[in-house]
Amino acid sequence: MTDSIFDRLRRGASPVELELTEAFAQGRITRRAFVQRGSVIGLSVAFMGSVIAACGSDGKSKTATSSSSTLASTTAASTTAAGTAAAGAIKKGGTLRIAAQKPAGPLDPVAMADLGTYTPVVTAFEYLVDILGAEVKPMLAESWKPNADGSVWTFSLRKGVKWHDGTAFTAADVVATMDRLSASNLKAYIKAGSTKAIDDFTVEITLNNPDGQFPQQVGAYNPQSVITPKDYVLGTTLDKRMTGTGAFKMTKYDPAIGATFEANTDWWGGKPYLDKLEFLFSEDIATQIAGLQGGAADAIVQFSVLGGDALLSDSNMVVETIHGSAHRQIWMNTREGNYTDVKVRQAIALGIDRPALIDTVLKGKGDIGNDHPISPIYPFFDATLPQRKRDVEKAKQLLKDAGKEGLEATMYFPNLQEIPQLAQLVQSQLKDIGMKVTLQQEKNVDGDEWCKVYDSKVEPAGCDGGMDFGIVDYGPRGVPDVYLVKAYATGEWNSAHYISEPFRAAVKKYQSSLDLDGQKAAIKDIQKIANTDVPYAIPYFYNTLFAHTKKVTGIVATGLGHFYCGKAGFTA
Repeated sequence: MTDSIFDRLRRGASPVELELTEAFAQGRITRRAFVQRGSVIGLSVAFMGSVIAACGSDGKSKTATSSSSTLASTTAASTTAAGTAAAGAIKKGGTLRIAAQKPAGPLDPVAMADLGTYTPVVTAFEYLVDILGAEVKPMLAESWKPNADGSVWTFSLRKGVKWHDGTAFTAADVVATMDRLSASNLKAYIKAGSTKAIDDFTVEITLNNPDGQFPQQVGAYNPQSVITPKDYVLGTTLDKRMTGTGAFKMTKYDPAIGATFEANTDWWGGKPYLDKLEFLFSEDIATQIAGLQGGAADAIVQFSVLGGDALLSDSNMVVETIHGSAHRQIWMNTREGNYTDVKVRQAIALGIDRPALIDTVLKGKGDIGNDHPISPIYPFFDATLPQRKRDVEKAKQLLKDAGKEGLEATMYFPNLQEIPQLAQLVQSQLKDIGMKVTLQQEKNVDGDEWCKVYDSKVEPAGCDGGMDFGIVDYGPRGVPDVYLVKAYATGEWNSAHYISEPFRAAVKKYQSSLDLDGQKAAIKDIQKIANTDVPYAIPYFYNTLFAHTKKVTGIVATGLGHFYCGKAGFTA
């Protein structure tokens, strides 16, 4: 990058922006990492495009000339959420029928906790930012930026947005939403009163601790952070107050059958092509697939490889793959019971044949796990950590050393996609190390046997008590912060009831890092600690799949229940 161009670009830039720009210009990070990180800290597309063009013009940055020179191609390549590409003109009108998981709980935007509930709620409500993969884009906020250390973030809001009842959306709605979330979903990040309205369309959020990834917490990969009206009362459900700012507004809801939405003609993103969305609920994935193939539905929100073979081989269907960080955690209660000794947990991790699980339950559509939640898709993933491999004899010895030979256990698991088959295979594999595992399917599709007391004050505060051993699902996230904070560092979703001060310190170091080098250093420690302590055995990261008929186009999905149809429709 020539000095004159660089000087022009750096005028008015913050230290955070300058550090990232210089890292890219010097070839220390890839173009993809530059775009991902730049989107998080609020760099505009125009600014990033100028930097990429400047770096490519003089050849200083090898990463800048290694592929197409356009920012658009970089953005498309880095997106891990999936969207159907338009295959021609889109017809106006029509009803899109969508096979979806039946909600396991009420449509409470603040307290929702399962895939089936997410889908209808996020059809109506929106976030401050839009997240596709690791990139952050404008939604209800048009721009954002941190202060020098990432402890304060300022969001400039979109003007002209209306709630479904015609009321204007303003900063007051964001302030009230953040205050509500400060006692629940965002309590690890903010306190009540931390969000202030600078004017009607600008908010300033002061964090409990510096966090270089905070915009990721007010977007799709933290589902409960949807923005609700300023007068929204905690406990209110979408079906009782049918509002939102999204492209479609709810008109009918039956928790046993489905939900209907009609187009929001005043949507800030423009009038949708479709007239209506009709969600068809079912707890049985086979029923959903049969409905799609039989013509009762036009799309399916999510399905697994096992049981979904018919869709994979159906020439009338388009199957979309979201390569991301979604994974299954095999949790072990580290506080009480049979798994307080790390040798027992390590034995179980060594008894699992990961490649066999990927081949059998995922048909190869996934990445091997190494007992930490950092997916290979993340730019700070540390590939130097030795991969744990199956070692039956070592596992047996560890159980003997722990005095747990012939250990008997009950594994709890939800009836969700491939998880029942995963449980059966793990049961069989652990038999080889001398364990006798009994399987127990949970009533709740989201799985809740690991948490018997909610809102406990006992550390890690949140969920207290619960069974010893089981499987829980974690959907994809653009960054691993939700996994690290909620499943490992606090008690909110801490299935293993895991307490590790070194781990918590490493997470804080990662969160406070505003540059990729700092994040890499912290993540290296995080991976090592989790892999050693094994509160969770993580055998694989699975690809998320959704499908639709060939006549449908324009759907954007995150793999976490979001099924954005504002630009979707039927091909002409």
